[in-house]
Amino acid sequence: MLRLHRQEMEDAEDINAIDANLKAMQEGREVAVPGEVTFAILDDASPIRAWREHKQIKMNELAKKIGISSAYLSQIEKGKRNPTVDTLKAIAKELNPEVELLI
Repeated sequence: MLRLHRQEMEDAEDINAIDANLKAMQEGREVAVPGEVTFAILDDASPIRAWREHKQIKMNELAKKIGISSAYLSQIEKGKRNPTVDTLKAIAKELNPEVELLI
């Protein structure tokens, strides 16, 4: 009986947490990261590449939109070069996640 009561309390806490997160997302206080992006990052893709592929934007298209070369973007995605703050902001503007999610 005590075990069942404890489980019910844990379930209620989980439901409350889910409700709070959904409300925060609806109000724009919380960002939902698509599973596809999460799994790509876990499989060792860079966050920028994961978001770019999720948005179905080709590398050369993104590079052109933000005013850098495809080669430079490729190096950023492979972790061989670090983007400038301005480049990172431009990428975030095009892909639409928060800058912090691209780092």
